[in-house]
Amino acid sequence: MTEYEVCQQNTMACEQEIAKGIIGQKDVIRQVMLALLAGGNVLLEGMPGLGKTMLVRTISQVCDLSFQRIQFTPDLMPSDVTGTNIIVKEEQKSAFRFEKGPIFANLVLADEINRATPKTQSALLEAMQEHTVTIGTTSHPLPEPFLVLATQNPIENEGTYPLPEAQLDRFLFKVLVKFPDRQELREIVELTEGNHPPKIEKVMDRESLLAARACVAQIPIADAVMDYILDLVMATHADNPYIREGASPRAAQALIRTARARAFMENRLNVSFEDVKCVALPVLRHRILLSFDAVSEGITEDAVIGQILTEKEQGLYA
Repeated sequence: MTEYEVCQQNTMACEQEIAKGIIGQKDVIRQVMLALLAGGNVLLEGMPGLGKTMLVRTISQVCDLSFQRIQFTPDLMPSDVTGTNIIVKEEQKSAFRFEKGPIFANLVLADEINRATPKTQSALLEAMQEHTVTIGTTSHPLPEPFLVLATQNPIENEGTYPLPEAQLDRFLFKVLVKFPDRQELREIVELTEGNHPPKIEKVMDRESLLAARACVAQIPIADAVMDYILDLVMATHADNPYIREGASPRAAQALIRTARARAFMENRLNVSFEDVKCVALPVLRHRILLSFDAVSEGITEDAVIGQILTEKEQGLYA
């Protein structure tokens, strides 16, 4: 088999292994896998107890990646995340030594990220974009691959600080974790409360994941599909009574990278229009700002994006 086929098989096996420990949530698992392949951060939004932390922990086991969990609270300081310089006495003199914080891991779970103050939230900005941490005048590279998977509760507003647009834009995906149906809930209870918890096996390692990313980056995109991606992003800046601010250029980059990743997961050697449509919602829903009219009428980001997709699809086949 070629290296491309080996990477593809490893990735599919990885997704199946993760599903052993996470009942249901197939769409969530797939979207997080796409983010892994595309090298982007993920914001997981859902009610407590839906397995968001378990999902991230399971991914770290299956992919053999280092994992750190940071519980964000109002009193959390930036140095608690990034690390700090400490004074170390060596014989007759003292020197500063950088003590790494929990951000120095392959997978970092920022649990309830919107509970921390803006000062602490901003400590993640450089790490999420440049994969480095700067303390004083020295920049420290983070281990590769590096991803931040953050969680937030969609209904609790007391004691929270909404993420600024600049930070939201650094998340490749915003994934909505939905409540399971009755059958899935039964399977979850049987799995977690039984005497035989599932044994999660290592399927990939750091080198295999980086090799898979290299394969994804080589997948070509036809001019027509590229134009479709650009049209979607530009449509968020067109006159629309429900959109106050449209998506940034990062949205186009995210659509390209994640559409390539989906083509890879679907065992195809080119990006299709369907790939773009499947990743449009998680890529765009946190990158547009709704107008007052939309909020007052109860119209969601997904509904606005869905309307744009429908109009563009009609244009494709007109």
